[in-house]
Amino acid sequence: QVQLVESGGGLVQPGRSLRLSCAASGSIFRINTMGWYRQAPGKERELVARITSGSSTNYADSVKGRFTISRDNAKNTVYLQMNSLKPEDTAIYYCNADIQRSTGWIVTYWGQGTQVTISS
Repeated sequence: QVQLVESGGGLVQPGRSLRLSCAASGSIFRINTMGWYRQAPGKERELVARITSGSSTNYADSVKGRFTISRDNAKNTVYLQMNSLKPEDTAIYYCNADIQRSTGWIVTYWGQGTQVTISS
């Protein structure tokens, strides 16, 4: 079994920063792409950023220049540094990871989500 556990969400004022973490644990042979998605009330879940096993990254246009995704392969952890936060960044943030099991199968796992609220 594999688990993704997120942490670091909270309530902050506009312009401030937050850092999200997501640690994968369990029966993991290798982790391929890891990513962060978010879902605001009444909206569909959208990609925020993702990072490949080779550390190539891509970002949603709305967060470019403000958010940075990174990973620590030794810790099976992905991070999202969020700067210059705006009220429209308010959402539940989910991490996901494409994890290869020892059988060779690649399965996409999701975390439980962490609430990020930007408000004065």
